[in-house]
Amino acid sequence: MGQTATRTLALLSLLQSRSDWSGADLAARLGVTDRTVRNDVARLRELGYPVDAVRGPGGRYRLGVGAKLPPLLLDDEEAVAVAVGLRAATGVAGVEETSARALAKLEQVLPDRLRRKLNAVTRATTAGPVNTSSNVEDPEVDAAVLDALSIAIRDHEGIRCDYRDEPRELEPYRLVAWQRRWYLLARDPRDDSWAPYRVDWLRLRTPGGRRFSPVAFPGDLTEFVVREVARTGWAVHARIRVDAEPDQVVARINPAVGTVEAHPDGGSVLVTGGDSLEVVAVWISMLGTGFHVSEPPALVEHVRALARRYADALP
Repeated sequence: MGQTATRTLALLSLLQSRSDWSGADLAARLGVTDRTVRNDVARLRELGYPVDAVRGPGGRYRLGVGAKLPPLLLDDEEAVAVAVGLRAATGVAGVEETSARALAKLEQVLPDRLRRKLNAVTRATTAGPVNTSSNVEDPEVDAAVLDALSIAIRDHEGIRCDYRDEPRELEPYRLVAWQRRWYLLARDPRDDSWAPYRVDWLRLRTPGGRRFSPVAFPGDLTEFVVREVARTGWAVHARIRVDAEPDQVVARINPAVGTVEAHPDGGSVLVTGGDSLEVVAVWISMLGTGFHVSEPPALVEHVRALARRYADALP
């Protein structure tokens, strides 16, 4: 590739990477004069890329809207990051086929050197089991639903949906991916209540809801989602009395397991849950201290059956 063409691509890459550049900054980055920058900008315009400019000593440039699709310009680290991200994506229906198509397209537009590097990364990478912490398969979420929710969040459009067969009208605020699940943090305008809603339990209805004026969320968004999921977002919910003080229990658990409360008679209560009785039983058995199961009844029976099984395993 000729020097001028190479420099023009470099200029396009700079204009893509930041919304606003001074002519002096571009000249310094490219190692050319201001006049050369002006000539290269004119060349980009001839190729169909609208570059907006403000004339004068402090002249500035930015890539305008309505440009032809520019070539994909990635440095080494960016190419590797994209490949790893596509390999690691999970939890969206059809993601394996979609990722394969995206990787194939990426290969076609990269220069040979980066194509070889990307191929090395993808061929050397193998995805492990997508769910190593549960005996329940991860739910699939339709990418079209995530897309519709994202647009509703962006445009402050309410949604109408069925959530676990119950009709609702909600104001969507944020999507949160956690524990290989997708959650929609939303506000119910009827009583000003906030809650995380599992997206795989949600069915959108058309037409959607009314536009709304967003209000500030009262607290830490992610912390709220984690706490509320432990209370309402699992298929199985449990409150476990633990023979240890709250700070000792908190030190023993992963924050994803649940929340800990002080018990008025001493010790603490672990509010936890999971997608199966087996998962909950495993988590509480790892506390390393005494505990007492009283609810739900199905978990009581499951732990009782486990106790008999362990007792029978002893000599």
